This record gives sequence, structure tokens and C-alpha cells, in this order.
Amino acid sequence: MAATLADKNCTPCRGGIPPLAADEAERLRDQAAGWALLDDAKRIERTYRFGNFREAFGFVERAAELAEDEKHHPEIRFGWGFVTVSLQTKKIRGLHENDFIMAAKLDRIAAEKAALPS
Repeated sequence: MAATLADKNCTPCRGGIPPLAADEAERLRDQAAGWALLDDAKRIERTYRFGNFREAFGFVERAAELAEDEKHHPEIRFGWGFVTVSLQTKKIRGLHENDFIMAAKLDRIAAEKAALPS
């Protein structure tokens, strides 16, 4: 049985490889529902909604910890009640499986937060 994206870890990408083709990016995006495929399949993005600024900031803190652990760093924008995360592998100017691994792990963090009592 193949591991889900959220169960994998990011691997170092040193460049010199082509980014994912649009069809491969779409196939991986199917495993990261809620993420939009943008810029001719060179970037994925998702906005998460929260009840207030503190919850949004808490998610950003957990996302930052994950990014450091995985050594794969997204662009994150946030404000009152929202966090927008954009993923792209800069070294290849496009998408890599790592971007989808991070997306799935971020979705897992968001789902855990939603499951916590208020």
C-alpha cells in the first residue's frame, strides 16, 4: 500500500530536475483537496479560515515548525481569521512532490485544530 502524502517526508531538492508536468501536478493535487493549482501548474495555494486572529496565528506557528522540520518553506500570509499558504519549489521554478507533501501535512494540522474543543 502506498504511503499517503501526509505520511511522507520532504526530500532535499537541489535543482537540476524539471518541475512536475501539469498532469502529474493535477494527480498529486487530487490527494491534497482544497488546494488550487495556479500559474500554469507551477504553484499551489490554499486559504484556511479561523475564528479569530489568535487561531490563525497559532496555525502559522505550527506551519512554521513543520516547515523547519521538513526543510521546505512555504509563503504564508495571514490576518484576522485567515491564513493563505502558497507552495512552490523555488530551485526548480515549479512544483515538486515536496509541495504536495507539505500541503497534505498542513491540511492535517488544520483538521487537528478543527477537532479541538473551543
